[in-house]
Amino acid sequence: MADIEIVKDADAHRYVATLDGERVGFAQYQLTDELVVFTHTEVEDRCEGLGIGSALARFALDDVRADGSRRVLPLCPFIKGWIGHHPDYRDLVYGAPLSTAKD
Repeated sequence: MADIEIVKDADAHRYVATLDGERVGFAQYQLTDELVVFTHTEVEDRCEGLGIGSALARFALDDVRADGSRRVLPLCPFIKGWIGHHPDYRDLVYGAPLSTAKD
């Protein structure tokens, strides 16, 4: 399998996925003072099932977490569904209750 590379294109407000140097997908977002609003994720039809959408979601959400200044509003059905399947990212979601678990 070829390597999937993800980069953040802040000027275009999107995370871009490339496969063997060819752009094959993106996750579009908008910024507010408090939020990263994910609006649309798209992967080339011929590349579906290769994990590109998941790689985009993970990279983008890890980037939001590393920045630490905003929460996520997943309007995009793919990002919303991906977070639903990866509960360790739910803490990033705006309006989601914060965990009350204690060590």
